[in-house]
Amino acid sequence: MSRPRTASARLAEVREGFWFIPALFAVGAVVAAVGLSLLELRLMLPVESILPSGPAGARSLLSSIITAMISFTALVFSITVVALQLASSQYSPRVLRTFLQDRIIQATLGTFVATFLFAMVVLAALPASDSERLPELSLAVSMSLVLASTAMFIYYLHHITTVMRVSHIIAAIGAQTRRTIERYVPEREVPAAAVGEVVQVVPAPEAGVVTDVDLSLLARLAREHDCAVTVVPAPGDFVVSGAPLLHTHRLPTGTPRPLSAERVVQTVTIDVERTPGQDVGFGIRQLADIATRALSPATNDVTTAVRAVQEAHELLRCLATRPDPARAVRDDDGTVRVRANHPTYDTYLAMIIDEVRSAADRQPRVSQLLDAVVADLGSVALQAHQPAIRRRFSTG
Repeated sequence: MSRPRTASARLAEVREGFWFIPALFAVGAVVAAVGLSLLELRLMLPVESILPSGPAGARSLLSSIITAMISFTALVFSITVVALQLASSQYSPRVLRTFLQDRIIQATLGTFVATFLFAMVVLAALPASDSERLPELSLAVSMSLVLASTAMFIYYLHHITTVMRVSHIIAAIGAQTRRTIERYVPEREVPAAAVGEVVQVVPAPEAGVVTDVDLSLLARLAREHDCAVTVVPAPGDFVVSGAPLLHTHRLPTGTPRPLSAERVVQTVTIDVERTPGQDVGFGIRQLADIATRALSPATNDVTTAVRAVQEAHELLRCLATRPDPARAVRDDDGTVRVRANHPTYDTYLAMIIDEVRSAADRQPRVSQLLDAVVADLGSVALQAHQPAIRRRFSTG
């Protein structure tokens, strides 16, 4: 059974998938090879003697390219798998998404696959006899792709050793989370969205993590059914099958009609793991996991824990100056059609301050840093966040 997906979640899955960039490179290589071969053989382009050799030499050259690219691709794939295993075991399994979305890794694999496929198509287009004209421009492009693949491989080795460093991983998580905050957490107070009594509870079709909510589509459904809708779980929350997913509310005027399960699954994405799309807390969760794992007796890497807390401090400071998210969609007359829940600032503090403090037993460096973080947050936070911050003072 396929899991529920919103349209935006499907697009994000394709755009951020590990296979998308290599697939584009592969399709482009096949199209370019076919088009170039047809142009050379049918239009007689003036490119003779670029690579002077007969069909036998051309076949040998292309066969060597194909064999080398298979080996290169296998090597890159092996290095990537090892890097993923090391990152998963040393930092957190949730940082794997950062590696899988890395464009350099995807482009390197795509370049190797493109070179392999281009050479294969050109090999198939070679003439059978010495009297026929060779697609010399295609052969020259094949050699150029080999040079590009070599350059990409060298850069890939540099890149993978760079992104494997814990500071780069933590910085990448922070940058991704800041983009999510800028997009989904308002800078100013949003008026509370009041709705009427609950008239229908729509259950979750299956268990999983809520990763994406299409508020615009939900608002259209609410207008069609003459009701208001509340999304019960926040992005990043786990729901069990049959648990409340949506509440529909009665409006002051009109009689609401029940929502169908078939329409609801198009509005809320339920997946097997959290994603950074609408989930502000996902990046903070990753940083908390890295810090607590670094403080475990098996790892005992206080410096890594400090670096993770420092990055989390930047995110918490950014959130401290913003109100808790209150996403809602209203009609032109102000009628609330959709209301979405989100974690509070207290939840984010608990991930970093409470969990890391609990793991930082007998680590004064980390404990002092956490006290400094709480003090700094208290100096800049909105009044609404001050009670949650003051509770952390009492645990210091």
